Amino acid sequence: MTVKTMDAQALSEVNYPMQSLDWLIRLIGFDTVSRHSNLALIEDVQAYCEQLGLIVDLTFNDAKNKANLFVTVPAGKNADEVNHGLVLSGHTDVVPVDGQEWASDPFTATIRGDKLYGRGACDMKGFIACALTLLPQAAQLSKTGKLRRPLHLALSFDEEVGCLGAPLILADLKARSITPDYCIVGEPTNMTMVVAHKGIAVYRCRVHGKSAHSSLTAQGVNAISYASRLIGYVDALAEEISHRDDNDNLFDVPYSTLSVGTIQGGTATNIVPNLCEFTFDYRNLPHMTQNDILAPIQKKVAELSAQMQARAADTGIELVQEESVPAMTDNDSAELQALIAALTGDNERHKVAYATEGGQFTNAGIPTIICGPGSIEQAHKADEFVALSEIARCDGFLQKLLESCKVN
Repeated sequence: MTVKTMDAQALSEVNYPMQSLDWLIRLIGFDTVSRHSNLALIEDVQAYCEQLGLIVDLTFNDAKNKANLFVTVPAGKNADEVNHGLVLSGHTDVVPVDGQEWASDPFTATIRGDKLYGRGACDMKGFIACALTLLPQAAQLSKTGKLRRPLHLALSFDEEVGCLGAPLILADLKARSITPDYCIVGEPTNMTMVVAHKGIAVYRCRVHGKSAHSSLTAQGVNAISYASRLIGYVDALAEEISHRDDNDNLFDVPYSTLSVGTIQGGTATNIVPNLCEFTFDYRNLPHMTQNDILAPIQKKVAELSAQMQARAADTGIELVQEESVPAMTDNDSAELQALIAALTGDNERHKVAYATEGGQFTNAGIPTIICGPGSIEQAHKADEFVALSEIARCDGFLQKLLESCKVN
């Protein structure tokens, strides 16, 4: 893979931290859209880490064309916390650019004004670039015995398609008896502290009806009609859960949501359709579970299926879960929150509707917050960008974080 870079003269005119920008430009040059391999990027980072004398661990997907990377800067010889430490976590995959109109090549970083443009600029190669820039300083502290707690870097694959890589990292850490004290996920938050987020579950519903000529509707079972009844029920349930007494006003959307996203069915207007499929997602507040909506929906599915089968035996409704990402809670992260507030000078806590790998870390017993450069409003769009000032802020934040890890 050829790594594309921006014009050297343009880069030399930027008055911001050069090392992190160099890394960000380098990372954007790797086309790591989730349907592609991320190995070229991972191997590049691996070589960099090994040049620093660090030991890199990789975990692969089944096809061996994608890998997670986990590297540890060990604590000094006299440090107390050998197997603990702090994880900086980021995902290497990015969303596609298909159908988007970009002003410049999305895989060649371009600086225009005070912003750097490119796919992954904010989501979330900007944070990874800053973390990689920090590693040489951390490695030097380790060599001189001045690093009080280990610093870990975790880079995952396939976050954008269901957070598929992080569980392999966490399983590997458990097998190696590494129990980090804290984790910071560097998703874009404008360098504010996000302490909790919703979970997400995606379901596909297949309604199997029976075809007939549209002039003989009684001989068929209309899959679209029954799908519409179930969709109507999902919408009504969404309205119901939005008015629960235990909603959380600290979230940007203070209630759990249900939303139908896609639908497909039918062959022609004069044919009673025998198949209709639709998908919906459920984004739950951390104190709610999938069963809060799944149980009533399954009951409705059974009711409608019985009605269909009373007319034709081989009909019915199939409900399949396609994705599941747990919510991130703030139950055990008070100490980490206090540390981040002290480092940033900002005591405000935020809770968000989008999901990250943070929920998988908290499920593994690792207190986690989200804090990274850029705005989530720029993610997944054409001309995705990160403000150069955000990269500078992230660099400053990580420098203070490293200072907090030094031997007093």
